[in-house]
Amino acid sequence: MLSVPGAGGGPPAGSGSGGEGGPGAGSGGDFLTRYRLVSAKLRRRFLRKPNVSEAGEQFAALARELRAQESLPYAAWCQLASCVAFGARLRLELGQPALAAGLWLELGAELRAAGEPGQAVPALLRAADLLAAAQLPLEALRCLRDVASCLLVCRDHDGALAVLTQAQLLAQAGPPPPAPPAAAASSSSSAAASTSQVPGAFLDELLHCEVTRVLLLLLLQPPPSKLLPEHAQTLEKYSWESLDASAGYVPPELFLLLQSAVMACQEKDLEALKVLQKELWPLLTPEQNHLLHLVVQEMISPSGQGV
Repeated sequence: MLSVPGAGGGPPAGSGSGGEGGPGAGSGGDFLTRYRLVSAKLRRRFLRKPNVSEAGEQFAALARELRAQESLPYAAWCQLASCVAFGARLRLELGQPALAAGLWLELGAELRAAGEPGQAVPALLRAADLLAAAQLPLEALRCLRDVASCLLVCRDHDGALAVLTQAQLLAQAGPPPPAPPAAAASSSSSAAASTSQVPGAFLDELLHCEVTRVLLLLLLQPPPSKLLPEHAQTLEKYSWESLDASAGYVPPELFLLLQSAVMACQEKDLEALKVLQKELWPLLTPEQNHLLHLVVQEMISPSGQGV
């Protein structure tokens, strides 16, 4: 497995430290800066698709420059990214978006394993886009879940909330419907399918997204003026005004405990939240338990940043 140069430990041999490689791309800080700038081209922009071709060419150019400086570990990593970009583009040209997604998933997995979750995000987002285009929504959902995990490790809580909100909308839509007979179902029934019709695997993803989003909203505490409608709708489900609300796909015990946690945060009741933390602990994932811990710490020592 390749490791990201500069991800841990000292600089690799021939990396340019100590004057051997000169001040060019071989120095660790400069390499990582340039690598991240190229990786940013893989991120989605409003009304713009990622510039995969340009990113692949720039990865290849950076790899050639690093090889000339004998910064071989850095060069190997850039070459891998370049190969993935060109290979994925070839798969797309052949009409194989799922196989193209697989290449980006492999790159994302390598980056995560190398301790670079932030750099894995663009690759995983690209994979999620391709999986959705290939009409593989469940795989796209799991990919978005990985993206959110990477963002949480990087303490980008706002980014994780946005990704999980997107994932929840995708999960609510469920699997792509089979092609209906001519003029079959009415458009009104297809807009928002009832969660009772969503298969179990999608319900699992829905549950994970909603619980994590609630915890993130408790941590971030956005003011009402900046609370997006979809986030307000989620919090309303767990507020005082919704004591009789249906738990839906959330298990009843978990729903009641989350509802109590939201109320405790609204009332700034630290002792009640600590009691609820113990009761919620076995019902949450390790990632969600960490978020709940941050919520408690934020109430103890308010910082506005969830620490």
